[in-house]
Amino acid sequence: MGSQVVQTLRQGVWASLTGGWYHDPDQNKFNNSCHLYLWIFLLMLPLSLHLALPPTTMALSIYCSAITAFFILIKVANYRLHVLFDEGEAVIRSSLSDLSKAQDKKSNASDACSEQQDVQRREGATRSEGDETLKQQVSPTEEFHLCRETTSSDSPTVECPETGLDNLALQLTSESTPSPQITNNSSSGIDMNSHPDDTDPLEGKPDTQGFLRIPPALGRYGPGGRTHIRGLSMDSGKDAVLLSDRSNTVCGALQSSVLKKRTIIFWDLFIFSSEASTQEKPKQKIYYKLRLFPGKWINILYDRLTLMALLDRNHDVRENLVAVFMAFLVSFLGFVLLNHGCFKDFWVFQFCLVIASCHYSLLKVHHHCVNHLQGHNQLVAYSRAAYFCIFCTLIWVLEQLLIIKDLPISNMYGVTIVCHDALSFTYCFPVTFLVGLFPQINTFTIYLLEQIDMHFFGGTAATSLVSAVYSILRSLLALSLLYGFCFGALKEPWDEQHTPALFSGFCGLLVVFSYHLSRQSSDPTVLMSLIKSKLMPTLVDSEEEEEEDTDIKDPLPEKLQNSMKDILLSDLVVCSVAYILTFAITASTVFLSLKPFVTIVLYALAGTVGFVTHYLIPQLRKHHPWLWISHPVLKTKEYYQFEPREDAVLMWFERLYVGLLCFEKYVVYPAIILSALTNDGFALSHRKNCDVFLTTVAGLKLLRSSFCDPSFHFLTLLFTLVFFHFDCPRASESFLLDFFIMSIIFHKMRELLLKLHFILVYIAPWQIAWGSAFHAFAQPFAVPHSAMLLLQTLLTTVFYTPLAPFLGSAIFISSYPRPIKFWEQKTVVDLSFGYFYSFTSTSMSPGCDDNNLNSIFYEYLTRSLQHSLCGDLLLGRWGNCSAGDCFILASDYLNALVHLIEIGNGLVTFQLRGLEFRGTYCQQREVEAITEGVEEDDACCCCEPGHLPHMLSCNAAFNLRWLAWEVMATKYLLEGYSISENNAATMLQVYDLRKLLITYYLKSIIYYLAHSPKLPTWLKDESIQEALQSYTKWHHIERDPQVFSVKIDEDYVHCLQGVTRASFCNVYLEWIQYCSGKMENPVDCDEDSPLVTLSYALSVLGRRSLGTASHNMSNSLESFLYGFNTLFKGDFRIATKDEWVFADLDLLQKVVAPAVRMSLKLHQDHFTCLEETEEASILYEAITNYRSSLVICHESDPAWRKAVLSSRDTLLTLRHMIDDGTDEYKIIMLYKRHLSFKVIKINKECVRGLWAGQQQELVFLRNRNPERGSIQNSKQALRNMVNSSCDQPLGYPMYVSPLTTSFAGTHRTLSSIGGGALSLDAIRTWFCSKWLRLVMCMYCNSGVNMEDVDCGAGGSLSVSHNRPSSVTSNSLSLYQNRARSSHSRRHHNSGTSPHN
Repeated sequence: MGSQVVQTLRQGVWASLTGGWYHDPDQNKFNNSCHLYLWIFLLMLPLSLHLALPPTTMALSIYCSAITAFFILIKVANYRLHVLFDEGEAVIRSSLSDLSKAQDKKSNASDACSEQQDVQRREGATRSEGDETLKQQVSPTEEFHLCRETTSSDSPTVECPETGLDNLALQLTSESTPSPQITNNSSSGIDMNSHPDDTDPLEGKPDTQGFLRIPPALGRYGPGGRTHIRGLSMDSGKDAVLLSDRSNTVCGALQSSVLKKRTIIFWDLFIFSSEASTQEKPKQKIYYKLRLFPGKWINILYDRLTLMALLDRNHDVRENLVAVFMAFLVSFLGFVLLNHGCFKDFWVFQFCLVIASCHYSLLKVHHHCVNHLQGHNQLVAYSRAAYFCIFCTLIWVLEQLLIIKDLPISNMYGVTIVCHDALSFTYCFPVTFLVGLFPQINTFTIYLLEQIDMHFFGGTAATSLVSAVYSILRSLLALSLLYGFCFGALKEPWDEQHTPALFSGFCGLLVVFSYHLSRQSSDPTVLMSLIKSKLMPTLVDSEEEEEEDTDIKDPLPEKLQNSMKDILLSDLVVCSVAYILTFAITASTVFLSLKPFVTIVLYALAGTVGFVTHYLIPQLRKHHPWLWISHPVLKTKEYYQFEPREDAVLMWFERLYVGLLCFEKYVVYPAIILSALTNDGFALSHRKNCDVFLTTVAGLKLLRSSFCDPSFHFLTLLFTLVFFHFDCPRASESFLLDFFIMSIIFHKMRELLLKLHFILVYIAPWQIAWGSAFHAFAQPFAVPHSAMLLLQTLLTTVFYTPLAPFLGSAIFISSYPRPIKFWEQKTVVDLSFGYFYSFTSTSMSPGCDDNNLNSIFYEYLTRSLQHSLCGDLLLGRWGNCSAGDCFILASDYLNALVHLIEIGNGLVTFQLRGLEFRGTYCQQREVEAITEGVEEDDACCCCEPGHLPHMLSCNAAFNLRWLAWEVMATKYLLEGYSISENNAATMLQVYDLRKLLITYYLKSIIYYLAHSPKLPTWLKDESIQEALQSYTKWHHIERDPQVFSVKIDEDYVHCLQGVTRASFCNVYLEWIQYCSGKMENPVDCDEDSPLVTLSYALSVLGRRSLGTASHNMSNSLESFLYGFNTLFKGDFRIATKDEWVFADLDLLQKVVAPAVRMSLKLHQDHFTCLEETEEASILYEAITNYRSSLVICHESDPAWRKAVLSSRDTLLTLRHMIDDGTDEYKIIMLYKRHLSFKVIKINKECVRGLWAGQQQELVFLRNRNPERGSIQNSKQALRNMVNSSCDQPLGYPMYVSPLTTSFAGTHRTLSSIGGGALSLDAIRTWFCSKWLRLVMCMYCNSGVNMEDVDCGAGGSLSVSHNRPSSVTSNSLSLYQNRARSSHSRRHHNSGTSPHN
């Protein structure tokens, strides 16, 4: 614990203050010293220049040039070294760890080891003199075994006593000068010399006599002439003797005697100095040749990891240029402020410290600020410098503006727009980065642009940086066009009897732009793909062909493009009609002539419709209306159904809700805003000021927001009227600006209420859920800081930042601002398999847990929500929704968190996060809390007096009010898969059941063989027939006891101990003949036919593959299941006898492999219909039906994911699960049906706060405890379920979907209310149907027999009423033409049939 605190203080607190510099004990001294001096240089350079030189342009130029040159030098060197490590040639050298020159070049004549010249001069000396000298130099205090040297005829050897074999050592001393080839190991890592023996091999090679020879590199001298050699002969069964190249010297020619087999020999050669003996090991060093000039190069001893520890890597030239430019910008803006005298005394040093921290972060990123769990992010290096440049630019611009005497300062509601002091932002730089109030620069950019677009232009949430830039640019483009029309219309004053046509055109364009922008998603990806498909169809066709080749084509992109196409076609018609109507209404001066009465009627209408639509109806549809009634007042038809089998029925109150919502969006609020625009425009035409721009912004924002989400507009409108007409009438500017300002304030007030509700619910003392001892300690200490908590709540509400509980306790701290999307990670789904690869690769091993396999069900649930979510929200089935709301969908086994990110006019962008099927104990407790009912609670305080009919008890109503979540619906239907699983071990425990499975296996092989189109080719293939000659003999017996057994083989002959052709025909000949009779071109199927031979051979191959996969242990149930699961996955191990099957792999892929899977289904049906499966006709019909209606494959097969996403009705698979020590095989059956979910709405500020708290705890505080208190169950906040839904690795969701957009046109029942999307084809179809009905009525009134006309009219009416509502269907005109042509052909045939 103490080391973790010290590490957090060093790498967290101190590094945040200095911009990333801290002393890292894990790094070497050179790196730490470089970091220290680098930071001191960056700090003292601006400070010394500012104090020594006058504040002139010359000082600014010197500082900027020095910093720029310094960064260019470092970045170029760093980039060049990384390129060298990537592409350069590495030279390996082996040397000692500490190489230095000898202290004394003179050697003693009595030394046993000397330089090469001394050894050569003493070659003639006798061996005895050498031995005496050797004995004299041995220290008497050292314990060793001295080898006795003898001479033989071949070569001298060293003899040692047997007692010394385990510790064979020879220690010698020498003072000699090292070889000139030894490299000086300097700290710079650069060697200017060349080394001819750099590439000497390090492995020992045997010589001509079979001895292992020591490499020359290992025999080099160390410091002071010391050397250390260790040889090792492993147990190889051969005698090994170590030899050196210097065979004539005492040090280099030491040889060991021939030892016995399987003996490991260690022998060490030590040379002791006069002071102490040191043992050193040879180290391997890698040099890189860096060419400075042609013909001149140097050796670089550095490696990549050491360089990355010294300086961060920039991967390409663009990043280096950005870093250099940011360094120049920081130095320029910082020194400009210093020259202007913005800082005095101590604050000069503090500002120079901020500059140094920004510069240092461009060289070495503070890795603790980076999420080390998710990898390094390059944008962190530019965040601090980017914030510094932003604030310094604001300060500089404001200072220059304040110098201007005639600066037009605008006041609104008594607030001055120009701020006089912005220097305090830079003072707080180290503290703000320490606390973590600044996000990454890309996150901050998304957040800033999103907030501007939402609050000032009425836009929707952004999904990425490209989305944010695209949204703000299109809003600015629309605003610029509208401002031009508005400014031109208000240049000249006009009276109440005449409205200028230019102003009417401005109002029409305002409605058109607002409506069209509200219908478009903030993500331009789909629109760009649609444009690309129209402008470059050849490129799109080639991409589609590649997808078709992979056989995994995803239908989602085509659906999105069709939805976008329908929206654009519909907007073309609607915008034209809306422009004409708006122009006509505003030109009629109805708002000016009836000014007092029209506005009053519109305000009353908006309040009444809004109250009924957004308050009364949603409350009556809740599971507990007003948290007092025990059941919904307005119930759906599915409320009393146990398992609904059809789509949700459209109720009368849903039709009423949609009608009121459309009337409010498209009539009431446009009329109110147009009325305000007309009245304000008339007033502005007589007042020449700059309010034209604000009026245009207000009109655009209010219209777009009313089209997108008018849920709270009636409250904002009523609050605006009450506040500015009764409370503060003098503060009113104009109604449009008042409504605009109050919409922003009211939005923040709702966020404030949600934050306060989350805080009060979380820290309520009567429902405390302490997850650790720290929670109990922090609870009483949070009470005295309530005022600070309230201040934090107000600040976080203004800046839209999460308020996170510290370590999950009752202490709350602010986090950095985030967009509505919240997470920076972009989630993608691998389309080849059914598993998500957002953060980590899913294990595909045979024993992976079922959580990774079950993620496909959440992916299918995402697709179902994509078709129905937007329509269900418009029908009010999820209650009132706004951007950022979070819901939990809970069913029997599926629990998913749905995050609504973008809510537009007819579109919703969301993200689904699937939780584990079998979650932790805490998750199970919270699931029980949201599924249990409170209707039976009769308690009131401490007694149980009961409750009124259809009402909740006092305790139940009180407890529901102190929850951060609320049940919105209990019977929400979605298409999904119900999962049924059976234990395969139970179904195959008995040998007879295994025998039945093998029988179905062989019958399935015969079935697929008979139905293969290649069967005639196989029967005539000479290579196959030649390989199967042995199977044609009746006396041929397969006697593999590890494969065939009387217990599991039906055709096993006990007396012959094997399987024969006769026994096979006795059991399966009837089935072969039946399958052959069902063929289109029957073949010969008697006992001696090639078909029987091939069937017999495949049956043997299939059983032998099963035995091989089972490790030849067919009698063991575990081995049998393992082998069968291996074959089920398609992993066949073919024996040598069965290699004939390689003549055509379709025999395995199209015959044997599907037979394994079909046998499992037939074996499962055996338990339900035993008698039916014994008949050949019924079995044949069952296999035929299953081939077309049932998908049987392994879950790792891409066909499994394709089948699930294609909404196949039934699927079957075999799953191997290893969980908590259990090894099981489950047979999984999937049935497509309507799943019933509970919809639980969670306080979105609760979700954002818990997510931010987890990110801070795991990333900044590095709490790796899997049982930490912040993820323990908390019933009132669903703390475990929310925290487990975080992005990996902070949370552990099974599946995280990409950002998915749902369109209203894909809903099945919503189009029945309004008739679908309005387009030119739909209008033409409607007119054609009305014209045909009129013609039919005219003929009926004339008395003509119009049987044929009735039929024609009926056909046209059926087309008009049953036109497809899906966006992926064909257009209505084509559908109608096909219906007419088919009907005319039927009519012609019916008319000519009597003549035939």
